Amino acid sequence: MEDIKTIGLTVAELRFALDTFYFLMSGVLVMWMAAGFAMLEAGLVRSKNTTEILTKNVCLYSIACVMFLIVGYNIMYVDNTQGGWLPSMAMLIGEQASDASHALSADFFFQVVFVATAMSIVSGAVAERMKLWAFLLFAVVMTGFIYPVEGYWSWGGGFLAEAGFVDFAGSGIVHLAGAAAALSGVLLLGARKGKYDAKGKVNPIPGSNLPMATLGMFILWMGWFGFNGGSQLMISDTANASAVAKIFVNTNSAAAFGAISAMLVCKLVWKKVDLTMILNGALAGLVAITADPLSPSLMAAGLIGLLAGGVVIFAIIGFDRCQIDDPVGAISVHGVGGLLGLLLVPLSNSEASLLGQMYGAFVIFSWVFGMGLVTWTILNKTMVIRVSEEQEYDGLDVSDCGVSAYPEFVAMTNAR
Repeated sequence: MEDIKTIGLTVAELRFALDTFYFLMSGVLVMWMAAGFAMLEAGLVRSKNTTEILTKNVCLYSIACVMFLIVGYNIMYVDNTQGGWLPSMAMLIGEQASDASHALSADFFFQVVFVATAMSIVSGAVAERMKLWAFLLFAVVMTGFIYPVEGYWSWGGGFLAEAGFVDFAGSGIVHLAGAAAALSGVLLLGARKGKYDAKGKVNPIPGSNLPMATLGMFILWMGWFGFNGGSQLMISDTANASAVAKIFVNTNSAAAFGAISAMLVCKLVWKKVDLTMILNGALAGLVAITADPLSPSLMAAGLIGLLAGGVVIFAIIGFDRCQIDDPVGAISVHGVGGLLGLLLVPLSNSEASLLGQMYGAFVIFSWVFGMGLVTWTILNKTMVIRVSEEQEYDGLDVSDCGVSAYPEFVAMTNAR
């Protein structure tokens, strides 16, 4: 009898160890997405702003880890008030709960890298004309308060969870939220000099390093297996292992179909193939499938990516026509792609309803956009968030960092 109990305990311990290891490694893959965002953004901005955008990505990740540790995780998960609008006030000030109510360290690690992902979305959209310190101060508020509150409403057991809102890995909670924060900043910030002329004509400002941007996209594609696959939480039994396998295949298919869709749309519209649009098409497919990578069939997942990859191109064009300047297309990819993914969930998941998905998307966007606009406005009143025209012309590498990413080409960089 004792031997049977011992074997039972050993199996349970092995399963726990396997699940924890899988959870941690999934978090590592998501953390590696920070490198993907850094490379993608560095490749799509002009060379004179490369060091600054890389600095932003390193610092925002660090700020996210610190703020989520100090207060954000407590707001989002620990000892909260089930089904409500706000967590308990004790958690808002970061008061520690009893040992029994603490989640595993693995859970914290997995969740904190999601926070950093949401903030990384903002980085690319406001690139090339925002002051570094204004951005970093916003990151403190976004990762410490704005994101954890809306995350609590869904994943922490708040009112959106009670209302039946379904978002498996964060098309809305992470990606739409990041896009909403980015949009609020971009509207207040304005467009880069020379992006639009007096008649509203769009003047393309090409990125400096497309090989780097392509590498960034592939890093993100790889990291997304942790993003979506890790959200299954377990892998130590047949059902969960099969679910993870399906999530991986669906995630990969959505990205591939998204890239092909963007390529075909580009060829039909412009008679040429635009690499930057293909990169964003793949990412849009990934964002859209994130809402529910498990329920759709393998072909349905591909069709979700196909739709997202095409839609994102028209979204980028539409924002440009509205003179909303987004250097990397982040608002289109993560905002429009995230919303599309949420609205498609009811087609394959009977637990979701279109009304519930629309409600959740509206609440998340309204909260993050509203709080983002308030935060950006306060920062703008106190320190001015936009660099001077001279600093923008010279490049933020000079004004914010004092170091050029390509020192051999300083003269060429400043002339752009």
